[in-house]
Amino acid sequence: MSSAVAGLKAHQDAIDVVGNNIANVNTHSFKSGSVSFRDVMYQNIVSAAGGDPDTGLAGTNPSQIGYGAATASVGVDTSNGGKDQTGRPNDCYIDGQGYFVVADGGQDGTNNYPVGMKYTRVGSLQFDSQGYLTDGNGNYVLGVNNDAGEDGAIPTVTTAMDGKLATDGSLKTDQGDMVPPEYIHYSTEDNTLSNVSFGSDGTITATSGGEVVTLGKVALAHFSNAAGLEDIGSSYYKDTTNSGAAEFYVPGSGATGNLVTGSLENSNVDLATEFSNMILYERGYQANTKIISVADEMLQTLVNMK
Repeated sequence: MSSAVAGLKAHQDAIDVVGNNIANVNTHSFKSGSVSFRDVMYQNIVSAAGGDPDTGLAGTNPSQIGYGAATASVGVDTSNGGKDQTGRPNDCYIDGQGYFVVADGGQDGTNNYPVGMKYTRVGSLQFDSQGYLTDGNGNYVLGVNNDAGEDGAIPTVTTAMDGKLATDGSLKTDQGDMVPPEYIHYSTEDNTLSNVSFGSDGTITATSGGEVVTLGKVALAHFSNAAGLEDIGSSYYKDTTNSGAAEFYVPGSGATGNLVTGSLENSNVDLATEFSNMILYERGYQANTKIISVADEMLQTLVNMK
């Protein structure tokens, strides 16, 4: 009976994963999960023994009774979902393996860098009333800010960003030290912007006083093992010891992928696969309940013995 209970728990976990996948079939940038099982501890009835021709005894194989199954792991499919063409110019789809970098915990008080960072694939971007670039949840999106000049005007060229971008598109100094992405911000007092747009390389431009000005560049993070990221809800992830540290690049560099504007990433859930798995896990669950019913009948027979 204990083996059947273990099997029930394992298949319940699998059904929970399938249910979560189906529930998020229309969630932008959702990555589907999958379950693998493992067998659990065994009881040795007879231990293995080697043969001995001198005594005439042959070798024996071990005889073991297992104690059911358990959930071994819940994997994540990190492949890209399809493009959902929204038509909104501030929606950005990452055509690669990068993640948008979002502030988590405010600024550190000494510069424009964040205290902490989290990551997302949902590129619903916009500027708030204070001039900060934010995502659809109202959190600050990070990148390379094109610092304003002494008069507060936004530069029309990107020379202010040159010291923060290496030639390979990474956010590193000339010495190779990693530079964290910063808050992208413009002064709402000195500038009136219109026609804000995002380029495929993450460059953010706008029109101010009849001139095209550059506000900055969106940063993307890349991980050596994206499946090792921890899902913290609201389409955000945190890095872990197994995901590897984030490497920061502008879009199109370092295997991050270019930005495609006017689109968001669809969920990569395949409903046909999920419904097939649901049937398999349901039958596995049903079979384990049958074992419990049979064990109950056996116990009932034992109790009724006279």
